[in-house]
Amino acid sequence: MDLEILQTGDGSDTLYNSALNESYHSTFGAIQESRFIFIDQGLRSAFQTFQQEPLQILEIGFGTGLNAFLTQMEAEKTGRKVTFSSLEAYPLPPEIWQQLNYPRQFYPIDCTAQFYQLHQAAWNQPEDISAHFILHKMAVTLEVFTPKDNFFHGVFFDAFSPAVQPELWSESVFKKIFTGMKSGATLMTYSVKGSVVRALKSAGFTVEKRPGPPGKRHILCATKII
Repeated sequence: MDLEILQTGDGSDTLYNSALNESYHSTFGAIQESRFIFIDQGLRSAFQTFQQEPLQILEIGFGTGLNAFLTQMEAEKTGRKVTFSSLEAYPLPPEIWQQLNYPRQFYPIDCTAQFYQLHQAAWNQPEDISAHFILHKMAVTLEVFTPKDNFFHGVFFDAFSPAVQPELWSESVFKKIFTGMKSGATLMTYSVKGSVVRALKSAGFTVEKRPGPPGKRHILCATKII
């Protein structure tokens, strides 16, 4: 894999894929971006909307494991149970993810064992990570994946950008995800490209641009309202 570890603006690492000429996270801050989009706005919205239910979250792109890592932290902090299902067609090898500095960003807490546990969890079967967090990593492409109807309380859409993987940002893909979401659930993503907005709306979502994290003007929140 043509991957290079880079340090971002908040001190946390990201990966740069030279074959795609794209990084896995914002160079302004990997943890900062993931926490802002997917935890503060995605996960916490699901906690608020579905207060009486254990949450089912779908992530598109396990990647470095950062979103899963932050989601587990939030689940433990709030005492809410979360099952985190994540798709990844190209899992990272240990020699890459073991070098990522995310566990060291929460000093004086040592989160290394927790981060490693997420990456070492079995693929293609749910695994109990803790009393509050179940991880289900699926080594499958988004095109092949078919969700259960009306199942997910939230979606973290964190695939590579439409410029390099346009097939993942299509109306047909978003329709499939829409079908798999509960009414009131939100899909959060960093891309605000016009074609993405149009595809989400055509798939049935109500789409809202929101202010983004440092270095990014806007992000998208797409809600299933039925």
